[in-house]
Amino acid sequence: MTAPEAHADIVDSSANIAPVDGAAPDEPGIHDAEIEQLFGAGGPLGGAVGSYRPRHAQTEMAKAIASAIAAQGTLIAEAGTGTGKTFAYLVPALLWGGKVIVSTGTKTLQDQLYNRDIPTVRKALHAPVSVALLKGRSNYVCHFHLERTLQNGRLTAREDVGYLREISRFMKSTSSGDKAELTKVPETASVWNLVTSTRDTCFGAECQYYQDCFVMKARKEAQQADVVVVNHHLFFADVALKDTGVAELLPSANTVIFDEAHQLPDTATLFFGETVSTSQILELCRDVLAEGLAHARDGADWPRLVSTVERAARDLRLAFPEESVRLALNQIASSSAFFPALDTLKDCMDDMITVLEKQAERAETIEQCRDRANELLRQLENWSAPEEQAAKAQGEDKNEVPAQEGKPGEDAQEEPARKPFYVLWLEAFQSSLQLHRTPLSIAPIFNKQREGVPRSWIFTSATLAVKKDFNHYAAQMGLWNAPAQSWPSPFNYGEQGILYVPQNLPQPNSFEYTDAVIDAALPTIEAAGGRCFFLCTTLRAVNRAAERLRVEFAARGHAFPLFVQGEAGRTELLDRFRAAGNGVLIGSQSFWEGVDVRGDALSLVIIDKLPFSPPDDPVLAARISEMEKQGLNGFVHHQLPSAIINLKQGAGRLIRDEGDRGVLMICDPRIITKNYGRRIWQSLPPFKRTRELEVVQAFFREQDARRAAAAAEAAAGQQGGA
Repeated sequence: MTAPEAHADIVDSSANIAPVDGAAPDEPGIHDAEIEQLFGAGGPLGGAVGSYRPRHAQTEMAKAIASAIAAQGTLIAEAGTGTGKTFAYLVPALLWGGKVIVSTGTKTLQDQLYNRDIPTVRKALHAPVSVALLKGRSNYVCHFHLERTLQNGRLTAREDVGYLREISRFMKSTSSGDKAELTKVPETASVWNLVTSTRDTCFGAECQYYQDCFVMKARKEAQQADVVVVNHHLFFADVALKDTGVAELLPSANTVIFDEAHQLPDTATLFFGETVSTSQILELCRDVLAEGLAHARDGADWPRLVSTVERAARDLRLAFPEESVRLALNQIASSSAFFPALDTLKDCMDDMITVLEKQAERAETIEQCRDRANELLRQLENWSAPEEQAAKAQGEDKNEVPAQEGKPGEDAQEEPARKPFYVLWLEAFQSSLQLHRTPLSIAPIFNKQREGVPRSWIFTSATLAVKKDFNHYAAQMGLWNAPAQSWPSPFNYGEQGILYVPQNLPQPNSFEYTDAVIDAALPTIEAAGGRCFFLCTTLRAVNRAAERLRVEFAARGHAFPLFVQGEAGRTELLDRFRAAGNGVLIGSQSFWEGVDVRGDALSLVIIDKLPFSPPDDPVLAARISEMEKQGLNGFVHHQLPSAIINLKQGAGRLIRDEGDRGVLMICDPRIITKNYGRRIWQSLPPFKRTRELEVVQAFFREQDARRAAAAAEAAAGQQGGA
């Protein structure tokens, strides 16, 4: 496969990678000899893990992390799939990290670390460290809300009756209250909302069940533990809301490790911003009506008071007649009905708050409703007086500008003195409207959180760099001048897989594109015998692919089971896919990362398009606009590196083990036809490359022959044993 030369502005800046704080590149670290022994062939890890083999990259990564911990420094550490990065950071963390916070990308990985990985390493090292698991409050059953739900029976779904019974039984035997332990009740069941607390509905120390509270118990255990496992949502929710217990942990933490650190920019952006929705206001209204009638019936005309606010909230949504719309504040016409509707809603909320203030002393639940109403009104005020709010959001002085992402290869890591910069935008859905206030850069906010007590910060993932260039990630997180290192995967990608880009596909913006991708994918899926992930960049493409493949499989007589995102939960779909052995799973973003299917069940990964962010994203548009004011190219220096990192995640689903074999099929012709295409495929694993379907079919015929030979050998072995 050939491609044009890379864009002239894109250069390889791997020479910019800095050494670990406090050590020259070749200077041995304080713990290097111990790490060599621990990770060596005769070391304790080999005895504890049956499949363990020494890996040079893993050992070197552990040395770099140990050096960063010793220097109380920062390290950006990219480790290719199969490096063994979890053990590489756990060994130095457990031995020399002091009080450690490990933050993971998902609750699933959080549970895996706590239940499997940390106990394995702790046992192997004989490390006398205590470990705690801390999740957000919505993961723990609340005694008060469970009792209240059992008494008033306000259930919204028929199946919730049985689920509530299971939860009630669970409470009599659990010591943690963690709903993940109760597998009989789906995580998505609506009943969980009725038996868990939120920041707004928790009574804290005033609750009659405070001494038995599972949230408080988990936080207390975390305070006392040497190692605490959290997840990114929890970490940043705490930074924004001070409501998760992490704020109490951070002052005493010596080491903070972010695994799956590529997710941090998006997660932090979510929590450092604000969102208020008409759905939240309608939910508040329902609670105000219920609590007002229950505790202060004579205090107000509650139905009239609430209906006025409800009507104003619905009118705000109706300011946009479309079923769905995304607009930045400056895209809303000044004559729009939105602005007067917003003013009316604020006035109605103010009237309701006045009544709640007078009645708050009559019940704690009314006082709680007042506090929620005040907070929602405060957020709505951030959308009032657009000119003043926009000026305020853009800063009262010239320092309040977003952190710029520098060109790769240039000195982009000088830390400027900068303050947050926000974009105001809204999103309308069928029955609700959300108002967002989103920071364009989290760098200044995150840096503020890192100030104060010296501690080590480790950021690790398989996808942080673009062709060994870390500038994009460093600028997003504000990690100016932070050392960054990359360790390659031990897999032999040239032997284990092929990158296939089919010929003659139309441009991705054409109407017929998805059908053309499916036409190109069908012979590849047939050659692979199913065993395929079909990864799409939009839900519309997921639905179209599912519709077409059902028809095509039936017409061609293929018994490939089809698993489609949305038809079941992610975990259930993956379990069924693995069990089938010849399935085809169609999914969008939630299957691009954090999914591990080893062996022959997954031999083909198809990616329909390069994962560029949607062009109608108001935050992206604002970021690009600001970068271009700085003289930068928004596409080259933001959109392209973001898409490459995302694509690397999707591609990483294919080869998960040294015995895996497979084909990565990227259908987007821009990887060949555009100047930036070369930079994209050079950032991917070094597979053999082809544009010929026959090469792919021959590859799968070889795999079929290999599997048949292995099966025959196994059968002969069984007969010989008999």
